[in-house]
Amino acid sequence: MLEFAISAPLDTGAELLSDQVSANFPWLSLSILFPIVGAFLVPFIPDEGEGKQVRWFALGIALVTFLITVAAYLYGYDPSLSGLQLSERVSWLPDLGLTWAVGADGISMPLILLTSFITALAVLAAWPVTFKPKLFFFLILAMDGGQIAVFAVQDMLLFFLAWELELLPVYLLLAIWGGKKRQYAATKFIIYTAGSSLFILLVALAMGFFGGGTPNFEYTNLAQQSFGTGFQLLCYAGLLIAFGVKLPIVPLHTWLPDAHGEATAPVHMLLAGILLKMGGYALMRFNAQLLPEAHAQFAPLLIVLGVVNIIYAALTSFAQRNLKRKIAYSSISHMGFVLIGIGSFSALGTSGAMLQMISHGLIGASLFFLVGATYDRTHTLQLEEMGGVGQKMRIMFALWTVCALASLALPGMSGFVSELMVFVGFATDEAYTLTFRIVIAGLAAIGVILTPIYLLSMLREIFFGKENDQLVSHTNLVDAEPREVYIISCLLVPIIGIGLYPRLMTDSYTASIQELVKRDDLALQRIKKPSALMIRNTTMTPAVVSSPRLPITQTRSEQLTRK
Repeated sequence: MLEFAISAPLDTGAELLSDQVSANFPWLSLSILFPIVGAFLVPFIPDEGEGKQVRWFALGIALVTFLITVAAYLYGYDPSLSGLQLSERVSWLPDLGLTWAVGADGISMPLILLTSFITALAVLAAWPVTFKPKLFFFLILAMDGGQIAVFAVQDMLLFFLAWELELLPVYLLLAIWGGKKRQYAATKFIIYTAGSSLFILLVALAMGFFGGGTPNFEYTNLAQQSFGTGFQLLCYAGLLIAFGVKLPIVPLHTWLPDAHGEATAPVHMLLAGILLKMGGYALMRFNAQLLPEAHAQFAPLLIVLGVVNIIYAALTSFAQRNLKRKIAYSSISHMGFVLIGIGSFSALGTSGAMLQMISHGLIGASLFFLVGATYDRTHTLQLEEMGGVGQKMRIMFALWTVCALASLALPGMSGFVSELMVFVGFATDEAYTLTFRIVIAGLAAIGVILTPIYLLSMLREIFFGKENDQLVSHTNLVDAEPREVYIISCLLVPIIGIGLYPRLMTDSYTASIQELVKRDDLALQRIKKPSALMIRNTTMTPAVVSSPRLPITQTRSEQLTRK
């Protein structure tokens, strides 16, 4: 008994010490810098020119990066806390107010994991690349670090630099390895994304220099600033344009079908799985979190734009005869649910938007990978030129069917849960009038009805449509290879897992989403003249007026120190 009484406190102390070390370890900086450093080592890898050695090296770097992000989640992240965790802060250029500040909360941590996971699979999907393989894998690894940085940095000026970092690799991946119109698609991509990102820089400078003195661009500082309503509205409008291009929001979407139409399978996976999520994440992080009063007034517009995305993109996808462009417009349609969820003032609806980003990242990556695999066999993207290949590619047909069912939100798949959460969250959101909720829900349901029609008809045309004799007779239609089955299986495991037990993912961000919604609810109640047609009038209470800003939640390290 004496031995037990002595050893128990020692074990507890050792456990706390271990937790403290894990929380203070620079997990996020390592996950950002490791793939970037690995990218710069690629030119020194001995290779015979076909990329056989380079691709193994790149796969190893991508897998280690994924394991680093998993370790960060397991050993340094506490899902029950809503505040910033895994914090690292180094004063970089103090005169300019630029700080290397990284951290993660429930809004960013799931997307960091998604980024490293999709990138590792994209490297495996790039196995057949033999044209300039060193440059190709260099760009993929550089994108890995840059995209993780977008979700992890906690300084707005540093965020802008990370946002710009991933533009050049995508441009080169499109311009060098794309299809016949690759130069047009790459140029259009860089004009849209680089041009719109200037708004991020302008808003960052305006918010950082707000109030005079030494500029400070850190999120924690900006969240405590008392920005005027007019200032918030201007900043919100600029950021909505910048992030709306990346999401993308109609009519700022036209670069995406062109980019997808010319990209290769691994680039497809990065575009659909990660790049679009950067726009949704940024809307949550900046527009909803840092500019709550402006968000309360812009929220109805986000919901209307979300419905436009859903219906317009679904109808356009229905009319597309090019397989890549059909799936591209389908992606735009599904991202409309993210806008509706972000515009919702309910925790369920906003949580659904977060889950929809994760779900669509997985489903979109799987569909576009299958598009690339199918093109490698048929050498055509026109649906009327396909048909009758189902008998020779039965495994491929099975993979296509499962992924298409996930995209059309079949119960038991992640897409069903996320869209249902958005629908129910918005329908029960009493911040909006009943008429507005009924109209929006009814219109959004049109997209839900159209999705299975164009996806299932697409499958019928590809595999069981009118046979193309030249394709069936003279083309070596090889069925799915083990590598391809493995990639799709890796994506289907979380898709089905989240669909059957959503708490596998929702528990990781619920606390942060609830804090975000609470902040926006308080901002909504401070608005004096809400729109009578869309937003219900709210009564201002003394408790709300006396608390203009929410307190910063203690970090993981502070909690451990208190223990």
